[in-house]
Amino acid sequence: MKMRIINKSDNPLPEYETEGSAGLDLRAFLKEPIMLKPLQRALIPTGLFIELPEGFEAQVRPRSGLALKKGLSILNSPGTIDSDYRGEIKIIVINLSNETAILNTGERIAQMVISEVERVVLIEVEELSETQRGEGGFGHTGII
Repeated sequence: MKMRIINKSDNPLPEYETEGSAGLDLRAFLKEPIMLKPLQRALIPTGLFIELPEGFEAQVRPRSGLALKKGLSILNSPGTIDSDYRGEIKIIVINLSNETAILNTGERIAQMVISEVERVVLIEVEELSETQRGEGGFGHTGII
């Protein structure tokens, strides 16, 4: 599949870091470094604009390395970019560590996974089919 992209940043286009990578790495596009205090969050621009084919979404997910090294994660995760969105991709980053963290331009801050999306037609009914689980909620299956 091919996807159109505009890159207004100084960073290279997102790429898969290894042959088996599921996500394209997204980089921060900043005029100056950003300091995030503990529990502080910021909306980080990427300078990227995409045109997804209809029937697809882009999921924005945290990077495990950034979480381990700096204690940074992404809110609203996974974030969904719909196929009809044409604005800049921006990432909501939060500092979950006990120390101030610094984000620099060009730093890999998230990953983007492209997924096919099924749309459903809702059929309103009075009751649903029976299952072994039934209405059992969190922890009902014994797996926590």
